Amino acid sequence: MELSDKKATLSFSDGSPSVEFPVHKGTVGPDVIDIRKLYGQTGMFTYDPGFMATAACESGITYIDGDKGQLMYRGYPIDQLAQKCDFMDVCYLILNGDLPDADQKQEFDSLVTNHTMVQEQMQHFLRGFRPDAHPMAILTGLVGALSAFYHDSTDITNPHHRHVSAIRLIAKLPTLVAMAYKYSLGQPFIYPKNDLSYTGNFLRMMFATPCEDYKVNEVVERALDRIFILHADHEQNASTSTVRLCGSSGTNPFAAIAAGVACLWGPAHGGANEACLNMLEELQANGGIDKVGEFMEKVKDKNSGVRLMGFGHRVYKNYDPRAKLMQETCKEVLEALGLENDPLFKLAMEVERIALEDPYFVERKLYPNVDFYSGIVQRAIGIPTSLFTAIFALARTVGWIAQWNEMLSDPDYKIGRPRQLYVGPVQRDVPAQR
Repeated sequence: MELSDKKATLSFSDGSPSVEFPVHKGTVGPDVIDIRKLYGQTGMFTYDPGFMATAACESGITYIDGDKGQLMYRGYPIDQLAQKCDFMDVCYLILNGDLPDADQKQEFDSLVTNHTMVQEQMQHFLRGFRPDAHPMAILTGLVGALSAFYHDSTDITNPHHRHVSAIRLIAKLPTLVAMAYKYSLGQPFIYPKNDLSYTGNFLRMMFATPCEDYKVNEVVERALDRIFILHADHEQNASTSTVRLCGSSGTNPFAAIAAGVACLWGPAHGGANEACLNMLEELQANGGIDKVGEFMEKVKDKNSGVRLMGFGHRVYKNYDPRAKLMQETCKEVLEALGLENDPLFKLAMEVERIALEDPYFVERKLYPNVDFYSGIVQRAIGIPTSLFTAIFALARTVGWIAQWNEMLSDPDYKIGRPRQLYVGPVQRDVPAQR
């Protein structure tokens, strides 16, 4: 954190003395006003619902410029990473700060591969769930339970323990997600296979059966790998902030990541692509492409209650850089699987065309986000809608664990304790007779 030459001055209209606060500069992006001494000097807190203008930490992992539509991991633009790297490259980058060389990549890939199996008793734990339970309910429980099976790496003050936990979480999430899926189908669990890639292994655990050999489709493998890359981290979003806040109490990494999984489950966060696909399917069932214009007019009418899912973003006020990559991937997958005429994809293209031309959406900067196309890709691959958020959690785990580790390494690290503006009753006495 670099101290700026300028300072911020807070003045009061009642004549109270002004207060100065230091300003810190980041490498890129907005400066921050350091208000840590605000309460001590003024007896007041700031008020910022949703943390819209509050930097709760400093981080060197991910940078987003919403106005420019820019996303970078450790300084590398997301489009370059998605086109030139695989997910294991990106995991190494996010965890360690630099892309791996050939030897580092081989060692890292091998390390992750050899941690993909889970303790066999995890199967008994899984069978305690109803087969029709939502995959995110199962995943929240399974991730939290990892601390009961791998308690040899839960000393958060030990950097080696933190590293081992990071590898275990990244390696075991695909296995756990695939187990949750297989359990819902009543099919046998498929064990990981060490001669496959991270993403290829996941596809095999998801879709193979003991009855026949399974061959990984390279186009599908590349597409899913890109989905993982695009979702690996996204700065201080709700689930990442949850992991940091939960982890700030000193809890073990598995509990902190389980908290992130639970937060991601919300439809306003990780469930957005599921909501988007549901919207398209409902539109298709109610007239399809011929009704898109009518649907978009309803979206513009605030009294209609109709919402356009997959457009706009709290951070991006320009085209989500991940959306264009996902659109390209969507076309590649549908072509490879012979689904070029997929009605939902055509429907999505028409919705996007209208939104990008209609002044109503243009003026409000409602551009497609990554969720708009990722759901179509996963549906084409054969992933059920209910599993979309679990796939998101799988990809985001590396970002969560890197953010958690960064927080613990920060000399300014403290347990999270947001303040409030109290608006309840003043002190009052309980009546003598009740």
